[in-house]
Amino acid sequence: MHASTSQPCAAVRTFAQRLSSTRRGARLARLLAVERLTAWETSPHVIERAEHVVAELAANAVLHGRVQGRDFLLAMTLDDTVGALRIAVSDMRGERRPAIPPERGPDHESGRGLLLVDALTDRWGTESFPPSGKTVWAELLCHPSRQPSPTPRP
Repeated sequence: MHASTSQPCAAVRTFAQRLSSTRRGARLARLLAVERLTAWETSPHVIERAEHVVAELAANAVLHGRVQGRDFLLAMTLDDTVGALRIAVSDMRGERRPAIPPERGPDHESGRGLLLVDALTDRWGTESFPPSGKTVWAELLCHPSRQPSPTPRP
């Protein structure tokens, strides 16, 4: 008789969707990301952070990476093995690499998106997206140690 040991199955879940390079497409990217992460039973803290990151990256793809008639791509990978969520947004403007802008005054209406991405993620960066585009990616660790501890009640 053989004894078998059950081992938890680590899952890698993926989601990818092409969306129109419009404000509506950017809004839909955020809504789809929240829906998918909820279906994957991701913690609310991670979903909240991811929602903001997707909103910023999708808005940047629409505003700075738009090429007439070309979509942008939202991709997410949740890897339970390493406890990380990777968000990637690809557009067709590879010559326009994002960077955190120099400090701006409170009167500026834009330029804070990547500051938010930097603050909400554990790391982020860019890479080429052939043939002429770029991908801006961000990673969020999903480990409980990263989440705020509950406030004790009296």
